[in-house]
Amino acid sequence: MKVKAFIILGAMGLLFSCTSSERRSDSDERGSEQSSEVKNEESADMDDEEDEVEGDEGSEKIKAEAGVPEGAAILMKCYPSFVKGYKDGKLLLSDGSEMVYDDQREKSFEEKLDDADPEDMFAFVYNLKSPTPEYLQDAGRSRCEQLFKKMYGSTSAEVKKNLVNVDWFGQTVQFTKVNGADEHLKAVAAELKQHPEFNKYFRSEGTFYWRPVRGAKRLSAHSYGMTIDIGGDFKTYWLWSNPNAGETTRGIKYQNKMPMEIVKIFEKHGFIWGGRWYHYDTMHFEYRPEILMGCSKK
Repeated sequence: MKVKAFIILGAMGLLFSCTSSERRSDSDERGSEQSSEVKNEESADMDDEEDEVEGDEGSEKIKAEAGVPEGAAILMKCYPSFVKGYKDGKLLLSDGSEMVYDDQREKSFEEKLDDADPEDMFAFVYNLKSPTPEYLQDAGRSRCEQLFKKMYGSTSAEVKKNLVNVDWFGQTVQFTKVNGADEHLKAVAAELKQHPEFNKYFRSEGTFYWRPVRGAKRLSAHSYGMTIDIGGDFKTYWLWSNPNAGETTRGIKYQNKMPMEIVKIFEKHGFIWGGRWYHYDTMHFEYRPEILMGCSKK
């Protein structure tokens, strides 16, 4: 008898966010001509079943083979052009390479940021309920550089090859076409245009910029071209309000001026918001559908 593991996930309207990129031509992606159908690539003779998604109102069900970690199944669903399967503790990638999903190391908070494996990206809570983030809950700040470089490019020059121009409220911003991120940003812009009362918040403060995070060696999310900062004169950032604080300092004072209507539109289209981080960055919106699917607390 086969054993199936059922992973129940909050949909948050993200079924299309993770699947719409499958409609993009694989020629837009690097080295991916295989089917975007989510599979474990073990032999068909083993009669393994494919992962599948069953959506209903308010919830999404991912049916994964027994032994496939929840996070691995989510990555296969959200990034089907790159993450093709899971076997023997490794992600199976579209270029034929493999990547260790969980290095089995016990890590501190800072190590989960600086030296993240794919499993570490799901270690934090993205809280949709609380008006202020909980201590050290920074879902999305942990990024597996090995995986992100595989998808978006391992150098500035490689990332630039996939950047396209996107019209953003009278500005032209550059955004990656990888994983359909540019199309999701366009969808955000189209919906925000229905809210002219928020125009003063929409000015872009930057998208692509290959650089490390301030004070760290790991790359900024801006390096991959799937992040945009907005806010005009209404930006807040944890170190501006808490200049003597460190990564593990308790009692960081939270400040936010970004309307939640704007935040919810971004989240609807697969973007996480830095204002939901304990180390908040309220201008920051980053295309990370796997975080919304796997880390959300509603």
